[in-house]
Amino acid sequence: MIRISSAFDSGNITVLDAARADDIRLAINRDSQSHFFQWFHFRVTGARDCECVMRIVNAGEAGFPRGWEDYRAVASIDRKTWARVPTEYREGVLTIRHRPATDAVHYAYFAPYSLERHDDLVARCQASEGVRLLVPGTSAQGRPIDVLRFGEPGDGVVPVWVIARQHPGETMAEWFMEGLLDRLLDCGDKAAAALRGAVVLYAVPNMNPDGSVLGNLRVNWRGANLNREWEDPSPDRSPEVHHVRELMHRTGVDLCLDVHGDEGLPYAFIVGLDGIAEASAAQRELVSGFRDGLARLNPDFQTRHGYPVARPGQGNTTTCTGYLGKYLGAASMTLEMPFKDAANAPDAVYGWSPERSSALGRSTVEALLMVLPDLQALRRKGS
Repeated sequence: MIRISSAFDSGNITVLDAARADDIRLAINRDSQSHFFQWFHFRVTGARDCECVMRIVNAGEAGFPRGWEDYRAVASIDRKTWARVPTEYREGVLTIRHRPATDAVHYAYFAPYSLERHDDLVARCQASEGVRLLVPGTSAQGRPIDVLRFGEPGDGVVPVWVIARQHPGETMAEWFMEGLLDRLLDCGDKAAAALRGAVVLYAVPNMNPDGSVLGNLRVNWRGANLNREWEDPSPDRSPEVHHVRELMHRTGVDLCLDVHGDEGLPYAFIVGLDGIAEASAAQRELVSGFRDGLARLNPDFQTRHGYPVARPGQGNTTTCTGYLGKYLGAASMTLEMPFKDAANAPDAVYGWSPERSSALGRSTVEALLMVLPDLQALRRKGS
């Protein structure tokens, strides 16, 4: 008998009909108190050696239906290696075809990043010399908002922030953070040591732990899109932003990288401060320098494709990037990675993957070092 379950961390699916392996009908549940949905994660058992045809019948109503174009779902038998499987989107229905070779297979929109793995990442970071764990507050459901601080603040020390998973279904963002943070922990890595000696780095691996566990794509438990809450975060509706923003005001922010995933575009790219009229030339040049450096360091990242450039004064200051650029004078930017394959560097088996996300996170160390002199000059000027 075929059984389909999503009763686990980040699980999301409703089973409409699973009587036959070749005609399984599914639907994605909406995010908590929201109209958004797109993330799915479920396990199939009892279909070993059967040709499974799984149709997600409400895919056309998802938050970003263009995201299904040229998209392939991921599958795993060990929950460690996630490979792409044949997927087709037609007339509002997403069809996944796969013949399981084992008794249980997990399927997902992208490789999940569990709260257990998050806790392991935080534990090994805070156990390292020179790393502190700060918990400025809790989420709407009471989960801790973990902030890892590498280094000590002080006069002339550059405060750098990297945050991820404001949108919980964008799990590639926490895979990125794992790559960055594990590299910073490597005592034998000279570039990482140089960065740790020059800046105080604050890292938030998961801004939205509630939404992550609940299997949401875009919002927290209260239905708030955290990346539209930065100008006026509510301790009740968006406590995650409220607490992190308060800490940022206390520490200062010279550079902030807000890490995301984009459903539609098959590229890794950065969005800067083009639409923020208050951003200075120095802020913009720092963003450009970081972006260009990352493109030279990692061929998965590119600068040709991205969002349309906003005109000055038309930037969104309710986002993390816009808010910090306008009000804190930060060289703030948003890094996007694809749910699909990267069109500039395709991989037929894995597409964009946890490994590529982590590698891009590791490359961030050198990219930050490349703009460090300009960051230090900006801090001296502002002192």
